[in-house]
Formats: sequence, structure tokens, C-alpha cells
Amino acid sequence: MAQCEMCGKEVSSPKTVKVEGAEIDVCDDCADFGTEVKTDSSSTTSTKYSTSSSSSSSGGSGSGSSSGGSSGGRRRRDMFDEMEELAGDYDDRIRNARESEGLSQEELADDLNEKASVIRKLERGDSLPSDDVREKLEKKLGITLTESGGDADEEWSSSSDSAGLTLGDKVKRKGDGS
Repeated sequence: MAQCEMCGKEVSSPKTVKVEGAEIDVCDDCADFGTEVKTDSSSTTSTKYSTSSSSSSSGGSGSGSSSGGSSGGRRRRDMFDEMEELAGDYDDRIRNARESEGLSQEELADDLNEKASVIRKLERGDSLPSDDVREKLEKKLGITLTESGGDADEEWSSSSDSAGLTLGDKVKRKGDGS
């Protein structure tokens, strides 16, 4: 007996479906989450996809995207490469800019047409600003709360001689005396 790769249930005859670009073997219940993959018996190289399990969408979810398989070893670009990332110290930036303007949290909230509790939560770092609140804050206080996301890959690349500490060096295990 095979196991459903989505929920783990034991199934005698799993269905192969495509979910988020990956083909997986699932049970009948989980098959509704993807598009069933049916192979054409006349050709061994082509794969036909049936959309019988999903309703027709009027948005054209796949139009304009080019997955194109492997493109000569280049990393595939996605929408997150273009997005700006919220700065790690956004809470300090908001608080410092507000205080330098001489505004209280309540006054800033009134100016932005937001609740004072939103400003308090943002300054404590308890919540992330929505895009419209972020834009209002940046315009009112003359600050930027984002960092460009374009150089994220360079930040993660490292050579083996400068590896430093890993998570395994810092973790404490149960029963470990240290």
C-alpha cells in the first residue's frame, strides 16, 4: 500500500496530481487540491493535464508566466526578487522619526487617519505595517521602511573557509549536560 504524499493516509491506488508545479501521488480526498496528471498512451514524452478537478478560473492564472524548464543553469526569477523587504529595524525608524518630529503616537495616528494602537504596535515591533500604512508613514515622516530585495542572493552565498558558526553549534539538546 502506498501513502498519500499530502496527508499521509494509506491508499491502494494513489492518483498523480500536479500541485504548485510538483507532481505528487495523493489519495482521492487530496486530489481536489491539484490537477490530475494523465499520460497520453501514444507518446512517451508528452504529458497531458486534465483540469477536471478544478473549476475554470476567469483570471488566467498562468498567462504570462514562463516556466520554460531549465534555462542554461540560470536561476529562475520570481516576483519576490522584485519586491522590497521591510527593514529589520522598522520599529526604531518609526519611533525615532516620530520623536524627532515632536509628535505623540496619538498625534501621528490622527495625521495618518489610523488608530493610535496601530502606531503603538508598530513601534513595539508587535505587528508589521500594511502597505498603505507603510506608505503613509514614509511620506509623513520622510523615512524609508524597506530595503531592496535584489541583493538577497549575494547575502546568502558564502565560501567554505568563512563558514563560521552554524545552528548546530548553538543548539542545546535535551539530556545534554552543557
